[in-house]
Amino acid sequence: MYLTLTILALTFGLLIFTRLPPVAIFVGALTLTITFDLAPLSASLKGFSNPGVLTIGALFMIAAGMYSTGAITILSDRLIGRPKSVFRAQLKILPSIAFGSAFLNNTPLVAMMIPVIRDLSRSCDLDARKLYLPLSYASILGGTCTLIGTATNLVIAGMISDLIRDGGGNLPYLKEVGLFDLSVVGVPVTVAGIAFILFTSRWLLPRTPTSGIVHDKKERRYFRVELKVDPDGPLVGKTIEEAGLSTPEGFEIISIIRRESSIEFGPGTKLQPNDVIAFAADIDGAKTLWATIGLQPVYSSRKSKAERHSHNLVEVVVSNRNTFLGHRIGDLAEQEDREYDVWLVGMARDGAAMDYPLRDTIIQAGDVALLEVKDRFFYRNRNEIDFSITKRLRGARIQRTDKAIVASLITLAMIICVTMGWMTMLNAALLAAGAMLLTGCMDLTTAGRSVDFSTLVIIAAAMGLESAVTASGLSEVIGNGLAVLGGDSPYIALAVVFLGCILMDAMVTNVASAVFIFPMALTMAQDLGVSFMPFAITVMVGASCSFISPVSYQTNLMVYGPGEYSFADYVRIGVPLSLLVGVITVLLTPVFFPFHP
Repeated sequence: MYLTLTILALTFGLLIFTRLPPVAIFVGALTLTITFDLAPLSASLKGFSNPGVLTIGALFMIAAGMYSTGAITILSDRLIGRPKSVFRAQLKILPSIAFGSAFLNNTPLVAMMIPVIRDLSRSCDLDARKLYLPLSYASILGGTCTLIGTATNLVIAGMISDLIRDGGGNLPYLKEVGLFDLSVVGVPVTVAGIAFILFTSRWLLPRTPTSGIVHDKKERRYFRVELKVDPDGPLVGKTIEEAGLSTPEGFEIISIIRRESSIEFGPGTKLQPNDVIAFAADIDGAKTLWATIGLQPVYSSRKSKAERHSHNLVEVVVSNRNTFLGHRIGDLAEQEDREYDVWLVGMARDGAAMDYPLRDTIIQAGDVALLEVKDRFFYRNRNEIDFSITKRLRGARIQRTDKAIVASLITLAMIICVTMGWMTMLNAALLAAGAMLLTGCMDLTTAGRSVDFSTLVIIAAAMGLESAVTASGLSEVIGNGLAVLGGDSPYIALAVVFLGCILMDAMVTNVASAVFIFPMALTMAQDLGVSFMPFAITVMVGASCSFISPVSYQTNLMVYGPGEYSFADYVRIGVPLSLLVGVITVLLTPVFFPFHP
């Protein structure tokens, strides 16, 4: 037991005070528990075959399919829009996620929202660190509002049903938990919790560090990127601000050409079909613009409609043997070259963006161009002559919007199947991932890259640590200590139960925490001679509200990497949030579930 406690203390110490990768810390801790035989080997490794861990891996692929088709982007544009501040972004995101989590599994919701927040933070110049963790917390809070909100609620409700079936365990006033019985406590907790996040996260959450070098234009190559507004795209009729082009990162608008003439523009200027927008953009900004739904290249060697989702963005350097040297880009664009499938995205000369239209640019040796190409471009011998350097740009992909409805229907079908109890979450997620692949919503490469294996290994290792905590008797000692602290007051006993859930959450998963605390709470209610219902509700809320540790809840771990958080970040905002939720729970629960009905 003491050895297990030492390993846990060492683990949390390394998480808090070092910058070692969390996955290395957890794998190391699990290795120690296996080395000292603190739990059976099968129990220590159970996380690596756990259906919940495998489900999260499949859900990463579902999110990738939704993102690759633009379905998430389209939905977020309509529901969230382009908030001008972190506060407004939180105000639009957090209540919606909390409401959805009350009726749906919060893991896929968070998985699908992670890329949305990433893109939103870039296009609206928002601090992503102040959005990722609040996203997880809102999903956790929303799960406390209904019986089906979290697995914890269902597990405890099942244990209560077992007690009733076995004769009530000598407890009066015991009853089945209904779908909305938790709402009388969960809704106030959720509202208060979201309000707390809205008004305190700006101080309690860290800022994303900025580097002066990153934003120093003298140290970066800037391209002149010219793209036109797709007449059939979603940007038609939107203002520059609504399109996310007024507060960008990595690019700025130089001019807008409408019907062959330049127009004055501002954030409120509405975009019209075939408007040609010229940008000065660094390489990251150019990739963002190229992948923006509703923008397409102006200059092409072929006037055919192609499926752009299969195209690549490349950076090339024009060689002194290029056959197009001395030609004007505008003249080349009017000729169809049957040998090339090339779309010009941008060009730079001497490391800077040209201050004149690309159409009037005379191609010179040493010019750096950004081209949209098909895969066969890379296998043409001619490239070795025309371009001295050819570099494929990673991390940019055109979304296949024609499959957005298909991806949405697949995801909806998955959710319905799970909600109706027709199949397990793992089964539904695997089938949905397969359907995404078969229908072309994503390819195998995208599916493989979407899985955050570090997060999965951390979760699996944390489950192994949980086995050591149980097998060593540490959890039993903690439970006995909590029972002594409860004393003779039902309210103090409730507070102790909630505190016990929070402490156990920091060491094991939320479901395991609920299972550990349940018999202890049952014993307290029996000793006090009061109804067990307020204790059961407190266990549900307390075990679900896992805020102070990244390992205590799946969604906390899912945002750990993207937000580049430290363990201390969770403690800083999670402790006061837990105290707030605890006070509300302890005060409200006996009102609706009296000790003596």
